[in-house]
Amino acid sequence: MSHTASTHRVNVSVPPDSVLEVGGLNNQQVAERQIAGLVNTQNNATSRSTATIIRSHLFTMFNLVLGLCGLAVILVGSWLDTLFLLAAIANVVIGFTQEFSAKRQLDRIALLRRDPATALRDGKLVPVGLDELVLDDVVLLKRGDQVPADAVVLTSDGLDLDESLLTGENDPVGKQPGDGVLSASSVIGGSGRVRLTAVGAASRAAKITAEARQFTTIHSELRTGMERVVTWITWALVPIIAIVLNGQMQAAGGWQLALDSGAWRDALITSVSSVAAMIPQGLALMTTISFAVASVKLARTEVLIQEQPAVEMLARVDTVCFDKTGTLTEGGVAFNSVLPLDLSPGEDVGTRLTAEGQSISVPGTVTGWQGALAWFGADENANPTAAALHPAFGEVPALAATGTLPFSSALRFSAVEFTGTGAWVLGAPEALLPVEHPARQTAEHLATSGLRTMVLAHAPALAREEGKVSPVLPSQLTPQLFVTFREQVRAEAPATLAYFREQGIDLKVFSGDNPRTVAAAARLAGMDVTSGAVDASALPETGEKLAQAAINNSVFGRVSPEQKKNMVLALKSQGRTVAMTGDGINDALALKYADLGIAMGNAAPATKAVSRLILLDGRFDRLPGVLAEGRKIIANIERVTNLFLTKTTFAILLGITLGLLCWNFPFLPRQYSTADLLIVGGPAFLLTMLPNTRHYVSGFLQRALHFALPAALVITCVLVFVNGYGRTQGESTMHLQTATFSALALMGIYNISTVLRPFKLVGLAIVGGMYAGLILVLLLPPSLWYHQFSMPQGTYLLATLASAVLGCFLLEVNLRLHRAWLRAKHPEAVEAADKAQIH
Repeated sequence: MSHTASTHRVNVSVPPDSVLEVGGLNNQQVAERQIAGLVNTQNNATSRSTATIIRSHLFTMFNLVLGLCGLAVILVGSWLDTLFLLAAIANVVIGFTQEFSAKRQLDRIALLRRDPATALRDGKLVPVGLDELVLDDVVLLKRGDQVPADAVVLTSDGLDLDESLLTGENDPVGKQPGDGVLSASSVIGGSGRVRLTAVGAASRAAKITAEARQFTTIHSELRTGMERVVTWITWALVPIIAIVLNGQMQAAGGWQLALDSGAWRDALITSVSSVAAMIPQGLALMTTISFAVASVKLARTEVLIQEQPAVEMLARVDTVCFDKTGTLTEGGVAFNSVLPLDLSPGEDVGTRLTAEGQSISVPGTVTGWQGALAWFGADENANPTAAALHPAFGEVPALAATGTLPFSSALRFSAVEFTGTGAWVLGAPEALLPVEHPARQTAEHLATSGLRTMVLAHAPALAREEGKVSPVLPSQLTPQLFVTFREQVRAEAPATLAYFREQGIDLKVFSGDNPRTVAAAARLAGMDVTSGAVDASALPETGEKLAQAAINNSVFGRVSPEQKKNMVLALKSQGRTVAMTGDGINDALALKYADLGIAMGNAAPATKAVSRLILLDGRFDRLPGVLAEGRKIIANIERVTNLFLTKTTFAILLGITLGLLCWNFPFLPRQYSTADLLIVGGPAFLLTMLPNTRHYVSGFLQRALHFALPAALVITCVLVFVNGYGRTQGESTMHLQTATFSALALMGIYNISTVLRPFKLVGLAIVGGMYAGLILVLLLPPSLWYHQFSMPQGTYLLATLASAVLGCFLLEVNLRLHRAWLRAKHPEAVEAADKAQIH
C-alpha cells in the first residue's frame, strides 16, 4: 500500500505490509523517519500562550496614550502627579492575572498523559511514547487504547472503534484489514495491528485542530464600544493636544517666556492632566474588574472562563447549538427495559416477562434470562452497551462459562454458554431475527422511537469447530426477548433547555450520530422534535442549501465537522449571536467560529483550547448562572458608562475651551485624579457589583452618548463660568483650582444619582458616601497639603455653589429628557429595565 505525496515528503524506504506485519520497522528505518521529521509529534497546547495574554492586555491604544502622558510627567520629575496611571496598571494586572490563572488551571487538566503505545519493532512488541512513534510503525491496538495516529488495519480480531470524538457517531465501527482508522478513536472491543499512515500534523485530527487553534479575540460589545471611543479620542488628540498645550504656554506668558523661565514644565503637567482626563481609563478598569469578579465567582461553581468577555457574550447569545454525544447526553447508554417479542402497542408488559428462557434453571443461581443478562453485563470484555446491563442485573450465575464469543461489529452479537442451561446470544435484531420474523417490525418501531434495541436468544449450545467456539450463530437459535437501551440525557439538561426557551433563546442540536438517536435524545431533553431530525449527510458541506437548513430546522444528525462550522457561520450571517457547546474534536471548528465556544469538562484538549468557557464538571445547569452574571455586568457597565463618557466628554470640551481662551487648566493631575475617584471611579466600582437582572439590549454606546453629551455640556459651561468669574475677581491659582474642583465634584456626585433611579438604600448610601468624601477632601489638612487646595471666600464661594446647584438642576432635566427619548426611540431598553425592577 503506497503513501500519498502529502505524507511522504522525503525519500524513505517503505517495507511491504506483509513484512511489517511480521517484524515491524527496524532501528535504521526508525532513524530514517526521525531524521526526516516523520514523527508523531503533537501540538498539545490547550490554551493561549502567556505571551499572547500579555500582548492582549498590554498593547492597546488606551495604554499607549496613558503611557505617553505618564512618561511626560515622569520626565519633568513630578512623581506625585502620576496617580492617573494606577487605573491603567490595575487594568493590565487584573486582566492578565485572571486569564493567566485560567490558563494554568486548564494546562493542569491537560497534564494527564495517555499511556505509551505498543509498537512492533525488530520483531518485538515494545512500549513507545506517543510522540516517538514514526510513519509506518506497526502498532498493536487492544481494548481501551486510543489510536495514536491515522493508520490502516493490517490484522483484525473483532476490532471495534469508537470514532465519536471525530465524527460524533456513537455506534461502534468494526474494522477489517485494509480499513482506515483515525487518530483519537478509541478501541472498545477486540484487537488488531495497524500501520501508521499519517503522523503528527498530517493526521486528520491534527488538521482539524490546526485551523481551530488559530487564535481570534472574542467580540465584546463593551470592549468594542470603549475601543471605539478611545479611537475617536486618539484621532482627535493631535489637534486637541496642540490646542491645550498652546493655551497653557500662552497662559504662562507665551512660548518664549515659558521656555526661558522654565514655566513650560507646569504648562506641560497641566496639559497632561487635561489629556489624561479625556481617556476613560476608569471605564476600562471597571469592566476588567467586573469580568474578573464574575470569573472568580463562576470558578467556584466549576465554570472556567478562558477569556474575560465570555461572560458578557453568553448574556448576549440568542441561539445555542448543542452537540449530542457527551454534551446533551452523558455518552454511552443506560438500560431501559426488557420486552416480549410479541409486544403490541398499549399492552401492559409487566406480566409478560416470563419468556421460555425463564424455565431454564441452574440450581442455586439466578435463573434464565436474568442470569444471562447479568453475565453479559459483568463480562470484563463487555462493550459499553452490554456493560449498561450490570446495574439492573447484578446477580451473576455462579457457574463458569463453558464457552464465550466476544461482541464485534462484524458479528453484531456476543454469546455465552453454561453447562446444563445451553447458550445465550445477545445481539442486534438484524443479526438474530430472521427476515420473516414478525418481531422485526416491532424492533423497527422501537428503534424509530430512539431506543437502542437488542435481542436475547437461546440455543442448546454454541457452534464449535475443532473443539473451539466458532464465530457463527448457533443452530436451533430461538429469540426470546427484546432488551432496550436509551441515551443517558444529562439529568440537568431538560430544566436548562427549558430555561433558555423561557429567555427567548433558540436551541439547535448538531450531532454526527444517527438522526433517529439524535431526535430521541432531543425529545428526552424536552425539545420539540415532531418533524424529526434532519439527516445532514444528504446536505452539501457548504452553500445556501445548508445555510437554509440550519436556519429553518432545529435537530440534525450525521453532521460533519465542516458542516457544523458552516451551519454556525450561516446562523451568524443572519445577525444571530451563536453559542456552541461540544466535547469532541469534531466540534472544535464550530466552537472556534461561534461567538461563544463552550467545552465540556471531559472534552478533547483541542476542543478546550478553542473554547472561551469550560464547564469543568460538564453540568449544563451552570449556564443560567453564567447568563445571570453576564446580564448583571452588561446592565451595570451601561450605567457606569453614562458617568465615564460624561467625564470624558466634558474633559475634552473643557480642555479645548480653556486652550482657545488661553486660560490655565484649573486642575493638577493629582486634583483631577481625586475628582475622578469621587464622581466616577469609587461609585462605579460599587455600581458594577450591584444585582441587575435586566435583559441584554444592543446599542448601549448610542444610549450612553445620548445621555453623556448634554450632561458634559452642562458641566463644562459651569466650570468655564467658575474659572472666568474667578479670573475677573483676581482670585489666586489655588482658589481657582479649589473652586473648580468643588463645583465639579458637586455636579459629578449628583450625576451619579441620575443612574441610580429609582433610589434604593444602597444607592442613597453610595451618593451620601461620595459627598462625605468630598467634605473630608476639602477639610482635612493633609488633603489640603497634598492637593494644594485653598478654599475661596465671600462672593466667589457663593457664586461657585450657586452655579453648581444650577448645574445639578440641569442634569436632572437632562435625565428626564433622556428617559423620554428612550421611550420613543428604544422602548425595548425601557421594557427590559422595567422587567428588571419587577424582578
